[in-house]
Amino acid sequence: MGVFERQKQREPRWLGPTAPSRMALIPSISAARWLLILIAAAGIYFFYGFLIPVLAAAVIGFATWPLYSDLVRRTGGNTTLAASIAIAFIVTFLVLPIVLSAVYMSGEVRIWFGWAVHVNRDGAPPPEWILALPVIGSWLGEQWTQYIGSPGSIGELAQLVSGAHIGNIYRAVLAAGGGAFHVILTLLFMLIALFFIYRDGSRFVGQVDLLGERILPNRWERISRVVPATISSTVMGMTLIAIGEGVILGLAYWIAGAPSPVTLGVLTGIMALIPGGAPLSMSLVSIYLIASGSLWAGIALFVWGTVELFIVDKTLRPKLVGGPIKLPFLPTFFGLVGGVKTMGFLGLFIGPVLMAIIVAIWREWIREAELTEEQHAQEPELQLKIRDSSEG
Repeated sequence: MGVFERQKQREPRWLGPTAPSRMALIPSISAARWLLILIAAAGIYFFYGFLIPVLAAAVIGFATWPLYSDLVRRTGGNTTLAASIAIAFIVTFLVLPIVLSAVYMSGEVRIWFGWAVHVNRDGAPPPEWILALPVIGSWLGEQWTQYIGSPGSIGELAQLVSGAHIGNIYRAVLAAGGGAFHVILTLLFMLIALFFIYRDGSRFVGQVDLLGERILPNRWERISRVVPATISSTVMGMTLIAIGEGVILGLAYWIAGAPSPVTLGVLTGIMALIPGGAPLSMSLVSIYLIASGSLWAGIALFVWGTVELFIVDKTLRPKLVGGPIKLPFLPTFFGLVGGVKTMGFLGLFIGPVLMAIIVAIWREWIREAELTEEQHAQEPELQLKIRDSSEG
């Protein structure tokens, strides 16, 4: 080491003189992992308001990436043009229908809550179609009179269930209807994030793979394969089918003459995220139509809904659901409820996806533990065979 190099080592830096380090207090890999965790936690804390639309954009990007890759090939590898075309398709066939449905549904829900406030103030006798139901009609009429029909009953029931007075709930519904501007800004930010995910997704995935192999060197290869396939499978198999069933059955409700068909269609789509939810919703609407006097409309709705749901479950769903995981009922329900409670409307789609990822990673770890146990169990047998062959 020359004189110049020794003088350079002794030169003071910004925080004072430095001395050559002999041993690191924290290994470089562990320090890098903890630094990344701290940076990620700080980013989530400071940018939490943008996390939901970015997460929604990432889910949509993962689910539609095979279609987008084909679009990139058709545009000659121009990712900017392909991303613009993909965003235009998503706005036309996904965002606009959802926004229009939300606008119509808000009007119908306000009518429902207005009726509830009126009945809570003055009371109302049980409807004739409830009393006309066979076997349980009289019992349901008594329950209606006790919990709904008498003045103040709906307010007591609402306060028992939600802890809030019915007037406060009604004002909250009106305020939610006025928050459309916030929803539009959220959708706009989601589309902007989705554009950059499409355009720069390949390069970003390469960087994530590089970091993932450093953080989880033994598991990243499997997780990086399972997670995209799980997201695509969950979104295609649950979300798109739920939206389709909500639209088709909502149109059927409108043709059959059911009240508030848009709201009932949206509720059916939400229930379709839960196994068995769509048939239950369709059956309840059919029973209402039959009991209210529209006998043939109720029967036709039930027959059409049964045929449509059978075709979807037996033909379309197996083709769309091709991923490595199929969520059972309980994780699906927890993902749906937790997503709505945490993220609002977008949680309907993000919650089941996150739950599917958790279940997929859990199953991968269980599979790895089982393989390890099998290898340990086979080691004595292999050693015995090797010893027998050596003695022979």
